[in-house]
This record gives sequence, C-alpha cells and structure tokens, in this order.
Amino acid sequence: MAGEGEEDVPRDAKTVKSLLKSMGVEDYEPRVIHQFLELWYRYVVEVLTDAQVYSEHASKSNIDCDDVKLAIQSKVNFSFSQPPPREVLLELAASRNKIPLLKSIAGPGVPLPPEQDTLLSPNYQLVIPKKPVSTEPEETEDDEEMTDPGQSSQEQQQQQQQASDLPSQTPQRVSFPLSRRPK
Repeated sequence: MAGEGEEDVPRDAKTVKSLLKSMGVEDYEPRVIHQFLELWYRYVVEVLTDAQVYSEHASKSNIDCDDVKLAIQSKVNFSFSQPPPREVLLELAASRNKIPLLKSIAGPGVPLPPEQDTLLSPNYQLVIPKKPVSTEPEETEDDEEMTDPGQSSQEQQQQQQQASDLPSQTPQRVSFPLSRRPK
C-alpha cells in the first residue's frame, strides 16, 4: 500500500509517508496519510491564527517568529498538562503514607454484601391471604338464645366491640429461592 503512485503524491504526503517509515510503520491504509494531513493542516491553521492575533495585539504589521513561538507555547499549555515535579509528588506521597490504613474487621478474603442484596436471595414474594375475619358478627338463633335478657343493649354492644377488636390477621409472606432446574 505504501509506495503506490509515488509521483502523483504531494510533497506533504511524501513527508507523512517518510515520517511513518522512520517510525517503523510499513503497512497502513491510504486514509491514514489523509488523516495525518488533515490534522497537520488544522494544527498549522490554528497556530497561525493565534500568531496573527498576538501580532495584532502587539501592533505589528507582520507575524514574526516570536508570535509563532508564543502561539505554539499557548497551544501546548492548553492541550497538555504538565505533571507536578518529582519532589512535590514524593513529598505528597510521604505525607499521605504517614496515615495508617484502617484495620480490616472482616476476615481474610473478599467481603460479600448482605444476602438480601445479592442475586442469590429470593427475588419474589407471594402473598397468601388468610381467611378474612368478618368484622360484623352474624347473629344466629343460638346467639339470641345465649344473650342474657337481663343485659342491656349497651353491654351487648361492648361485647361485640371486644370481639371485633381482636387483631385482624395479616397476610402471610412466603419466599421461594430460585434454583437451577436439572436438565
């Protein structure tokens, strides 16, 4: 792929090809050269635009070498961040390493989350309602016979209220763990 139609290739493309060859890249797609050229042209245009702004700010009629250097330096400072000096990093590491790590209260190995938070716990619940207790007691002939004719209606109402005050039965929850079915 590299080397086809060398005479029709512009000078900048030849420069990119020689750059790739010097880096040890022998096989590449032809689009790689076009991508490098686009990146190169875009970078040069941005640097020269910035240099022109700096030249105009300095009230100069032409762009000089100092304007281009300043534009390149500002581009580098904006694009790449410099790591802090080695001494600063060593000092920071020493101050951070003075604080001991917390002792692990768990035993050796990887601590696992609680069972209810894992995928192994039951993942659904069935609500099985118990037989509902009627809140209004039905009166039968036996109840009428059992009531004391000497009791007042107020006492009978209190007995009915006490019977209805019994705790109502709540539905029972049942969980089933999922397990693999045998094949």
